[in-house]
Amino acid sequence: MDYGNLKINDLLSTAVAILQSCLPPDRVLPAQDTIEHARRQLVQKLSIHGIGLAETIKHLQDDLGPAFNASSRSPNYYGFVTGGCTPAASIADNYVTAYDQNVAVHLPNETIATDVEDRALSLLCELLDFQPESWPHRIFTTGATASNVVGLACGREYVIAEASAHRTDQEISVGEHGLVEAMRRAGLDKIQILTTVPHSSLSKAASILGLGRASIRDVGREDAPHKFDLKLLKSLLEQPSSGSIVAISASEVNTGLFATSGLEEVQELRKLCDIYGAWIHVDGAFGILGRVLDPSRYTSITEACTGLELADSITGDGHKLLNVPYDCGFFLSRHRNIAERVFQNPNAAYLATSNGPDSIMSPLNIGLENSRRFRALPVYASLLAYGKLGYRDMLERQIELSRGIARLIIESNDYELLPEFEGSLEERLSRIYIIVIFRAKDESLNSRLVADIKASRNIYVSGTVWDDKPAGRFAVSNWMTDIKRDLPIIEKVLRSVAEEHRAR
Repeated sequence: MDYGNLKINDLLSTAVAILQSCLPPDRVLPAQDTIEHARRQLVQKLSIHGIGLAETIKHLQDDLGPAFNASSRSPNYYGFVTGGCTPAASIADNYVTAYDQNVAVHLPNETIATDVEDRALSLLCELLDFQPESWPHRIFTTGATASNVVGLACGREYVIAEASAHRTDQEISVGEHGLVEAMRRAGLDKIQILTTVPHSSLSKAASILGLGRASIRDVGREDAPHKFDLKLLKSLLEQPSSGSIVAISASEVNTGLFATSGLEEVQELRKLCDIYGAWIHVDGAFGILGRVLDPSRYTSITEACTGLELADSITGDGHKLLNVPYDCGFFLSRHRNIAERVFQNPNAAYLATSNGPDSIMSPLNIGLENSRRFRALPVYASLLAYGKLGYRDMLERQIELSRGIARLIIESNDYELLPEFEGSLEERLSRIYIIVIFRAKDESLNSRLVADIKASRNIYVSGTVWDDKPAGRFAVSNWMTDIKRDLPIIEKVLRSVAEEHRAR
């Protein structure tokens, strides 16, 4: 049997050649008949002897490849905050496959993999203007959803320990005693997650952790749902027999708006949480990267990111604005001791960690997975290749395109920008980060707007809802973004969609 054995250098050379041939396609979405053809070509039954490596590669390239959407390879894909893959990250990801490291146990005398992960996370902290030593519990995850699970698990452990410390001479651990017994000993009737316009993954994390989706309490203001109603927040924090996790949305996923707008707001949240033994978790899946921007040019965004270093934990997504391959999220926490209490992997002698002079913790003892892909290497490579100014440039181009799209919509007779906001043109544009929500003024067009835009096959937007009506949503997050090239394409598609609707 020919298994297609390749030397690592041959494999990497082939992978680089394929990457160089993957130029951005002319169309973001494949034609429907291409998708149907590929679906018919899917193998229906496992071959006894296999078809061999060469035929498999041909099948992948000729039959399946043309039917994938161009989310990471095209800058004109504006759905779901899907970032692309920088060349450095793409090449590094092939090294990940070639060397196939399981980055779970810190074995400093046998592999450098955990050192690379720790260094990549330290560099990431520097990119975000965080002091690495302030975040001793840091780890890469599958994505922001997994990071939210980790963050709420740490928060759950913390608030129960805080409550139990007031009633006993010890800190009760959920990891040791289980949620029901730990809450009973701590004198807690419930744990609540207090937030504004929460991402759906927060509810999912609460469900997984036994806190329940009903534990999510929206404490947003009536006039600005993404902002905290501090009076309501305080009244919930001071409820007796309640433990609290306060979750800050650093750029809410639907609108791109931030829950906080300056240091004083975060300081007030920190003060309240310290008084009532609450944990602050930041869901910064894509908003956290706003910290790389020049404050003099992007004042509203950088101020919204100011003070987030006061949180207990922070979630982020690498496969969004870091533009590294799926799947890659990251998690940062100030509380190293809590990490082991929650995630310690005990009684597995064959997974023993080698004790070295460094302070690197085995990832399996501070995160969810015992088997982990080497996600750190593409992050390390991309940060090394482009540095802080390179990432600032990427994000600035993405923001400028987003604001260019918003300007088109504001000045259009066919569309309107959402959410509605009174102010000058410049004030409205200054609120735009990388998300642009809009709808057609004609309700019959609006009901089919997203489908008609996708039908062009030239740009891709996702659908959403605003004020119980359908709307379209641009999410600009690709490192290849170029406003001079991309904005005319967007303008042409939006104009054509409106004109064709009027002509029906």
